[in-house]
Amino acid sequence: MAGPNVPPRSASGELAVLLDSPEIASLIDELDATRWTGRPGYPTRVMVGMALAKALYSISTWTRITRLVREHDGLQAALGCEGEPPSEWACYRFAAKLRQHKGLLDACIGSVLDRLRDANPGMGENIAIDGSDLPAYANGQRYLSKNGPERERYSDPDASWGHRSAVSTRKGGGFYGYKVHAAVDTLTGLPVAWTVQSARENDATMALPLIDLAAAHGFKPTVAIMDKGYDNGPIYDGCAERGIAPVIALRETERVKRGEHKPPTCEHGQWKFAGADFKRKATKWRCPTGECQPASTWIKADRLHPLIPRTTERSRRLYRSRGAVEREFGRLKHEWALLPLRVRGVERVRLHADLTILAKLSCALAIARAVPLAA
Repeated sequence: MAGPNVPPRSASGELAVLLDSPEIASLIDELDATRWTGRPGYPTRVMVGMALAKALYSISTWTRITRLVREHDGLQAALGCEGEPPSEWACYRFAAKLRQHKGLLDACIGSVLDRLRDANPGMGENIAIDGSDLPAYANGQRYLSKNGPERERYSDPDASWGHRSAVSTRKGGGFYGYKVHAAVDTLTGLPVAWTVQSARENDATMALPLIDLAAAHGFKPTVAIMDKGYDNGPIYDGCAERGIAPVIALRETERVKRGEHKPPTCEHGQWKFAGADFKRKATKWRCPTGECQPASTWIKADRLHPLIPRTTERSRRLYRSRGAVEREFGRLKHEWALLPLRVRGVERVRLHADLTILAKLSCALAIARAVPLAA
């Protein structure tokens, strides 16, 4: 996780850097201000460090991270709890406090994103949007027995049945759990907006809220890249209202089968793309020989004729960058302990996702601060 001119730190050293960063230090101070006058407990800095250490060491449970801290002198020194590390029960209580004061955590995430945007000019202009499965920490058997009745009670009632695509050797199909929906910047590969919903929620319904959330974080998206699961009229209309050009793979609907998505044609051949007017929300097409009168025409942008036509090299290049969101899901799940889930309830799952992504973004910010922009 080190930059080209920065030697790699140990995870405990990296944790100390994160805890001393202005954004995390501000979160610690604000949480300290909410403490009541009863049992003193562990310092807030220690507990925030425990939450970040879970992601840094890719550990899913409080029990395992507390065991690691008890056996790791370097971690205890970074956290400032030498000889007296917190228990898993203290961590559970602190997680409950974070859920209670979610606004403070959101403000911390917002400040980290602000600094990342300052360090990376152009961040958030091109975003890739998608959703990914988060199987619940619950019994995922849909039926009580073979050919028997469908299960009615689950250990995680907030989760639901949804569909996921095939990945590698894993078959696609139904699963029980949640989905994380994210908008990822294609320049840096970092998430700029995300949400966790029950698995039954359709991916397409999350696209516009994610764009709005990215804008609320101060980003100014100009292009939104999505797969064909998001190919519907309301998304195109919503992007147009927000001044965003959608780049979305086309589903084979009846209109597409009839060829209505193709460029205009005349006796001289297929017309050529001659530019787009984002204010008019229309694309210009020109006769290949210029002999037709008029020699060019404007077509209003819609699902079949987007502002960045699918036949152009720019559209193909942008759509290839959609892999940024897939790669980020893989990194968060397998390198930052977003999976496997070891909490139940949508609020706990959302907190787990927020802390995981906060750790990832904070590490990226620490690298940006250590590496000069000219490097």
